[in-house]
Amino acid sequence: MTPNPRSQALAETTGLRYAVIGAGVAGLCAAKYLLEAGFQNVTIFEIGSQIGGMWCYGNDNGLSSAYETLHINSTRDITHFHDFPFKDGVQMFPDHRDMHEYLVAYATKFGLVEHIRFNTKVVSVKPAEGFTDASPRWEVMTAAGETLPFDRVIVASGHLSTPVHDPLLRDGFKGEYLHSHYYREPRPFVGKRVCVVGAGNSGCDIASDICVTAKRTVLVARSGVLIAPKIIFGRPFTDFTRMLEKEWIPDTLRRRIISLFIRLFHGKMTDLGFKPMTKRAHSLSNAVIVQHIVYNRIDVKTGIRSVDGTTITFEDGSSEEFDTVIAGTGYLYDVPFISQEIVPTADNRIELFKRVVPPDWRGLYFIGFLNTTTSLPNAFEHQMRWLLPIEKGEALLPSPDEMRADIEAKKAFIAKYYYSGIRHSIEEPHMTYLPELRKSQAQMMEKARRAGNGARAAGSGKASDGRQSSQ
Repeated sequence: MTPNPRSQALAETTGLRYAVIGAGVAGLCAAKYLLEAGFQNVTIFEIGSQIGGMWCYGNDNGLSSAYETLHINSTRDITHFHDFPFKDGVQMFPDHRDMHEYLVAYATKFGLVEHIRFNTKVVSVKPAEGFTDASPRWEVMTAAGETLPFDRVIVASGHLSTPVHDPLLRDGFKGEYLHSHYYREPRPFVGKRVCVVGAGNSGCDIASDICVTAKRTVLVARSGVLIAPKIIFGRPFTDFTRMLEKEWIPDTLRRRIISLFIRLFHGKMTDLGFKPMTKRAHSLSNAVIVQHIVYNRIDVKTGIRSVDGTTITFEDGSSEEFDTVIAGTGYLYDVPFISQEIVPTADNRIELFKRVVPPDWRGLYFIGFLNTTTSLPNAFEHQMRWLLPIEKGEALLPSPDEMRADIEAKKAFIAKYYYSGIRHSIEEPHMTYLPELRKSQAQMMEKARRAGNGARAAGSGKASDGRQSSQ
């Protein structure tokens, strides 16, 4: 019987050795999809002793930025993995305890726990000797001095663990200073005058958290914001916005309708003290901050002019004394165990085709290195569905030059539409990104189909002298 080439190729690929770095949402998703596809040789490296990454409050890996009152921004009904819903009774917007319990249950349900090497820090990922594009091999070195061989490496270590510090605040302010990454609870700030710098989701959460018991709370928003409510008409706001998530609805119209809804429920952002929106920004949702601003528990400022000791002078010319500055100034997109020659992160960018593939290195992938407007489990599942056909030999990546051109086009898109803040360098609105993944996958699978047909034609064709033709 003639062997089936596709079955033979699949048998060869399923024996590949996979390293997955990180046992948070992205790492668990990646490992589950690999195992489900028949790739059984999967090792998950976790620096700490816990499953769940940032959703494990007080995680001993030292990388979690979770605070005591943290809830997810997306609802329970859209945040779970497609084949593993939350158990009955979980609140509408799960908190970090719910999320940690959910991720532990997910890992248990799909047999991931036995693949995790806990308390194992990866310090180096580099090409092994003999590496080629056709046959990539990687070496993973751990802090214990082990050097382990793998055919593929999936980096799922996250991008919220290396804080960015504004030197003006870190070096100039002489009171108490901390990055929001290290904030845990409001108790240490009772009775203090606190300036929270940065109006992202964490900054707004923290300002709302401390303002009731702090003596004074100022929130500095250096660019325009659009704060979506959590609940309208007794239902999650996203229940309504999801109705607009049709590819036939123009993106501009969708955004205008959502902005109108927000204005109906929160009024003008400029009336609350924020700058007008001149470009797009990462999605922001908060249930209570508007009320705190209206009740004068939080005062909004639009920028800092100078810092002198414990005195901060704002753009409007006013000056105040503060006891504490909490800097919600974002994170470096840092992968410390991979050299800059392999994955450069200059200007806080990670150059990846479709946010997954470094153009010049085969067998190395990144899952979860993006900011998006849908739930993270949903985004990560789409990334893995896009990746698997490549690993199964059913799709062929574009050339490195084509991938770099795609990356440059994405950078131009972000520069045109988004504020220049560092967090927007990996922004991927899901109504653009997910269709892009599907279109790209179809093109890569068609490329593989044509390559396969060409190979079969070359193998079966006969030249006039009786030898096989070479095409």
